[in-house]
Amino acid sequence: MDRDDREDDRDDTGTKAPGPRRIVAAAVVTGVEGVVVAAFGLFSLVLLATGSPDDMVQAATLAVTVLALSALPLAAARGLWRRRRWSRGPSMIVQLLALPVAWQMAQNGGGLVAAAVALALAAVAVLACLVNPKATEALGIGPR
Repeated sequence: MDRDDREDDRDDTGTKAPGPRRIVAAAVVTGVEGVVVAAFGLFSLVLLATGSPDDMVQAATLAVTVLALSALPLAAARGLWRRRRWSRGPSMIVQLLALPVAWQMAQNGGGLVAAAVALALAAVAVLACLVNPKATEALGIGPR
């Protein structure tokens, strides 16, 4: 039985190891996406505080909304890392929402094309990891 097949891996300290590599990879990528979204929200707040936007309410709403939206991928990443069954759905939703965002970024051209390709590849990779039978089994999802 290889490391990916064991459900209850324990490390040297006796604590539960993160689990199959597919879940670990999905957790890391989803977490990075959440951190990037949170960084954009913080950047928007800094611009709001240091600049003079045309519409203060709109700028504040954008910053707060983006910060709130970063909670979903961050919570999903933590849940995947801890192998929580509920975390698969939110992570998949984040990836499915990332695909049209990547498409729009690619349509704008320029330097955004590289970011769009990276985002799309990350989303597809996480989706592939999360639909894998070993990952679903490790999360306790499967046929009854």
